[in-house]
Amino acid sequence: QVQLVESGGGLVQAGGSLRLSCAASGSISSIRRMGWYRQAPGEQRGLVADVTSGGSTNYADFVKGRFTISRDNAKNMVFLQMNSLKPDDTDVYYCYADITSLVAGLWGMDYWGKGTLVTVSS
Repeated sequence: QVQLVESGGGLVQAGGSLRLSCAASGSISSIRRMGWYRQAPGEQRGLVADVTSGGSTNYADFVKGRFTISRDNAKNMVFLQMNSLKPDDTDVYYCYADITSLVAGLWGMDYWGKGTLVTVSS
């Protein structure tokens, strides 16, 4: 069974930094895309950043220049370095992965972590 587990959320003052980590585990053959989304109460989940297995990255406009996504393919992990945090960045951050599991007979299935709360105080 595949699962994603996030870590690294917490409380930080505006202007500070946090680093989120996400580890995918289970019967994984390959992961095409990994990324981070965020969601505030009552709002839709939106993309923050993602990265392909080849290293191509994509960022939401509101985090460009502040956040950096990276990935360790050997460990099936993705990271989000968040700098210059603002109160508007307060949200639950969810890890995402597009996983193929030949053992389970699943190709390109979407998996989500349970989320980690990031709170930025002013």
